[in-house]
Amino acid sequence: MTQYTKDVEDHQIRMDAIEWAKGVQTIHGHALSSMWYDTRPQDTEGGKAVTDVELNNGTIKRYQNDKLIHTFGNELKGDELAQHYIMMNSK
Repeated sequence: MTQYTKDVEDHQIRMDAIEWAKGVQTIHGHALSSMWYDTRPQDTEGGKAVTDVELNNGTIKRYQNDKLIHTFGNELKGDELAQHYIMMNSK
């Protein structure tokens, strides 16, 4: 039965990573158009404020007036997500 130990461990990592990916890494309220990921300077023109929520899955959700207006980045999935999870959670 021990031949399946690695498969079970890998599956557990994938399941943990999927749950972890839903978590928030940072929240940044601002009126800047100079964020490294920002391709939408019109969102903050004239001092308009936005809230950018960076998730563990690699995306940044942009809200304005409590409404989602854009998602930056590509959502990590599968092995790529599992590797990122391991990297971010290793001691």
